Amino acid sequence: MAEGEHMKESLLKKHYYENCPGCKVEHLKELQRGIPIKQFLTMWMIVLSTALPISSLFPFLYFMIRDFHIVKREEDIGYYAGYVGSAYMLGRALTSVLWGVVADRYGRKPVIIIGTATVVIFNTLFGLSVNFWMAIATRFLLGALNGLLGPIKAYATEIFRNEYQALGLSTVSTAWGIGLIIGPALGGFLAQPAEKYPNIFSKDSLFGRFPYFLPCLCISLFALGVMIACFWLPETLHKHIQDGDSYDKMESGKDKIVEAGEKTPKKSLLRNWPLMSSIIVYCIFSLHDMAYSEIFSLWAVSPRKFGGLSYSTEDVGNVLSISGAGLLVFQTFLYPYLERLLGPIMVTRICGIMSIPLLSSYPFIAMLSGISLKILLNCASVAKNTLSICIITGTFLLQNRAVDQEQRGAANGIAMTAMSLFKAAGPAGGGAIFSWAQKRRDAVFLPGNQMVFFILNIVEFVGVLMTFKPFLVQRED
Repeated sequence: MAEGEHMKESLLKKHYYENCPGCKVEHLKELQRGIPIKQFLTMWMIVLSTALPISSLFPFLYFMIRDFHIVKREEDIGYYAGYVGSAYMLGRALTSVLWGVVADRYGRKPVIIIGTATVVIFNTLFGLSVNFWMAIATRFLLGALNGLLGPIKAYATEIFRNEYQALGLSTVSTAWGIGLIIGPALGGFLAQPAEKYPNIFSKDSLFGRFPYFLPCLCISLFALGVMIACFWLPETLHKHIQDGDSYDKMESGKDKIVEAGEKTPKKSLLRNWPLMSSIIVYCIFSLHDMAYSEIFSLWAVSPRKFGGLSYSTEDVGNVLSISGAGLLVFQTFLYPYLERLLGPIMVTRICGIMSIPLLSSYPFIAMLSGISLKILLNCASVAKNTLSICIITGTFLLQNRAVDQEQRGAANGIAMTAMSLFKAAGPAGGGAIFSWAQKRRDAVFLPGNQMVFFILNIVEFVGVLMTFKPFLVQRED
């Protein structure tokens, strides 16, 4: 009897390999009690450093293109701005699967370090761009060599206990969303410093000769600090050495008996419909969000005669910084509760539906002025960005729950490739539509910017429809 109990205990006990970094993390998770604040802050800083440069250029991109002197008419600035905005996503689309495979083979940590180093180098060079093609090239390389976002989602799923996974992925999407908001806010506040702060920066200084370098430099310095801190990150990938040369990977929290040299066949990711359906939904909403990010800044800084707000880059920075504060509060304290109560699919669906009437109100907000314009615009911006990040967090959860650990890097790489292709179309398409809409201000049907926000709503509506069965399904186990 005692022998039977001993055998039962030994079967139930998890086996950890002594020199496996993933097993060390699993063991620490078993011993862990309470919310792992340190890990959440680390994840926050890493994702923020890679998200800041993505959209930090949008508030000043209109003026940067103008200063390159490549457009003949002011209405055409949106076309060229779209190309610069898309270059980053095009680069990321071409390499995301490769970075996912690298993360599955060599670990999450090396990819994270390389990604933050890429931000330091190429974001700095973008701020020093002297012509249109240099801006395109540096943005493209920034996207191509920064494969951090896919592996960091897998890392967030693996570094936290099961009960904190939703909060961990919420931390990723919140930091991502904050970066996409605070980045433009920094761009708005710090661009053209010689004009805004002549007492501090002279026109003959480095920042006077390169008016868009200061925001890029600040973001790169932040990324440099994060890159140095990443060297102390624990690795979560399982590497079990048997017979000197064979490796196997163990799914977190599960016992697997693997014979020496035996390889477990992997399921095809492309045939994993819970994964692929969540990726497609993610892509549709990402296309919408990227187009919205560019259009919002272009719309805000464009002249009143074109249906814009005639805002300065500093005004745009103020609006986006307020949105970032509101988003931080909501995602930290309310989203995990909503996800447990309603589930990721229902949260995504409700937020998508609520976004449609909100976006429809933007052209009418532009008709206001003074304090009423500021109040309504800030409220709308906070609401829109909060709803968008709730949607993205829900799709993050669905993707990472649809696969096992040994395929999460590759799965997130596929998601990043597909999403980047859609996001590459976002700025280019958004810029083209914005320029086209400004030329039809006297049209009878949806004149001017009404057409821009109507098209954004069509994309959002398609995304909402795709959250229903039989299209979107969850993994049963």
